[in-house]
Amino acid sequence: MNFMGLLTFVVGVAMLAAPVRWSFTVMILSTVFGAAAAFSVPGLGGASVLVPSLFLLFFGVRLFLAYGEGPLFAALAPPRPGFCLLVLTLFGLATAVFFPRLFQGMTETMTVERAVGGRNFISLVPLKFSSNNITQSVYAIGGLVCFAATFAFIRKGGTPTNLINGMLVVASVNLGFALADIITYFSHTEFLLGFVRTANYALLTNAEKGGLKRISGTFPEASAFADFTLVLFAMTASLWLSGIRSRATGIIAGLLLVALILSTSATALVGLGLVLPVLCLQSFLASRNEPGTGRPVMIVAIMAAMPLVILFVLIAMPDLANGLHDFLDEMLFSKADSQSGRERFMWNSMAYQTFIDTQGFGAGLGSARASSFGLVLLSNLGIPGALIFALFVLLILKADTRARNLPSREAAAVARAAKAGFITVLVSAATSGTVYDLGLMFYILAGSVSALTVPSLVRAHDAPAARMRQIGVVGRLP
Repeated sequence: MNFMGLLTFVVGVAMLAAPVRWSFTVMILSTVFGAAAAFSVPGLGGASVLVPSLFLLFFGVRLFLAYGEGPLFAALAPPRPGFCLLVLTLFGLATAVFFPRLFQGMTETMTVERAVGGRNFISLVPLKFSSNNITQSVYAIGGLVCFAATFAFIRKGGTPTNLINGMLVVASVNLGFALADIITYFSHTEFLLGFVRTANYALLTNAEKGGLKRISGTFPEASAFADFTLVLFAMTASLWLSGIRSRATGIIAGLLLVALILSTSATALVGLGLVLPVLCLQSFLASRNEPGTGRPVMIVAIMAAMPLVILFVLIAMPDLANGLHDFLDEMLFSKADSQSGRERFMWNSMAYQTFIDTQGFGAGLGSARASSFGLVLLSNLGIPGALIFALFVLLILKADTRARNLPSREAAAVARAAKAGFITVLVSAATSGTVYDLGLMFYILAGSVSALTVPSLVRAHDAPAARMRQIGVVGRLP
């Protein structure tokens, strides 16, 4: 067990005696440690168990002690999204056990080869059952537990404020580690962050591009940092657009935007190009349904000013414009011709070939790796798994987040922010997702949306007001 694993264990035990809301905040905070192994499992080739996965055990136990098993099972009851996630997880577990043996020798897959005491490396091997099937199955079960525990907390004892606080805390810590990453790199003291970079991954934490440090923070590489930071930016920006704690959310969102741009990650730039229109559309729809909500005037003003700013830069600062063009060309336009681009294109082509070779059933959960989550689903779980996942996503996206159907304006704003973060995870995964596991933050956001918009919860909040209205009517009777 590493230092972070021991620290997580101590904090987890302490959280068993602390208020439930504290454990929820720590659960959210733990997701920032994307390269910190709690301990490794030599029997699985030195596979790393990350800090969030270890703390999830304590979070689940704390929820069970506080509320029992009822709310946890309620999260997975039909026709809620959790039921689709339950079916998907059970199907994934079955494929992980049987499909690698059923289709063994029929195809080749890109998979992770692990060496105890060394780093992982990806290679093309004939399909067979491996430790990846076990680790991805464990992550799938962890995602299901995280979804159910988040749903149970918000429905039984949590409030939208708890989710806001958790996101602001994790965003602040993420920014702090990003700054520390830059400082330690240029001062040649990278060893100071060694305690959060202990996972058995290929760590690309000392890279530069265009003269800028590629920010990785607590993650194994810049693209992973960009994926996580992009989700936090989407949530805090959505809260700011809804007028929730405008000063704090506005400052944090602005700093996260700067970190994304300075990360020199193509994932960050492509993600921003897709996420910003979603946030603008969300704000316009919210202002239409709830007058006084959103910032449509400010959004329109910024969009109108952007062409003028770009024109001014091109005319007044041609050297800066040329340098920016070269920088973007290196990051985006020439990405496909780079070694990384060619490698990821090969992953996708092999994943598609696996899907074809297995007659559309997939090679089993954890058997194949790609560079796009859509191909990950098809190559691992086939058409049935992709359809079940699509239904789960559809139910989350269809959740009604209008204020008139929720207990309060804050609840509606938080539900929209969680949905924005959920969409952002999918956007990032669609462009760079390599495995089935989308991270525990994905399931925290999905569970939050499901819990905040569940009809029975809304009726429960409305019941006291309804009883008061009834009493008032009775009091006026002669």
